[in-house]
Amino acid sequence: MPDQQTFREAWGKYASSVSVITCIEPDGGVHGMAASDISSVSLDPMLVLVCVGHNRNSFPLIQKTGRFALNIMGEGQSDVVMHYATPPEKRGSDEGISFTFTESGAAFIDGSVAQMDCRVVDEHVAGDHTIFIGEVDDIRVHEGMPLLYCEGSFGKFNEDSSGE
Repeated sequence: MPDQQTFREAWGKYASSVSVITCIEPDGGVHGMAASDISSVSLDPMLVLVCVGHNRNSFPLIQKTGRFALNIMGEGQSDVVMHYATPPEKRGSDEGISFTFTESGAAFIDGSVAQMDCRVVDEHVAGDHTIFIGEVDDIRVHEGMPLLYCEGSFGKFNEDSSGE
């Protein structure tokens, strides 16, 4: 029978880009969480999914507002990711992190390489997480390469990563 630590170690071998999910707090402030559990679901309609732990502060905010923004972070933004990976009660202010707000009020983190404003269209409880399916209402793509994450470390593509 596999244990949780081995499960985590196995998934640590999965290299992925790094994202920050943002949502809006009742007072209008921006709340964010670092997330690796994201995926494209459908092209027509454009759907994405995020998996949010029931113990995360983002969980009730997304459930109540029915909205979230998906920010795929750029290779120079590990400090922003670490800020949002820190529990809210231990992190400092968002000072130094700038946002662009969409027409719907979603917070896009400036400097991220891709941003999507999503409206929750479905949710599924799966163990200690809920899978939120979001339809993309706004999308922006910017120059730059994504920040990568594998085995607990950040990284980036080598300049000679031509795939040949």
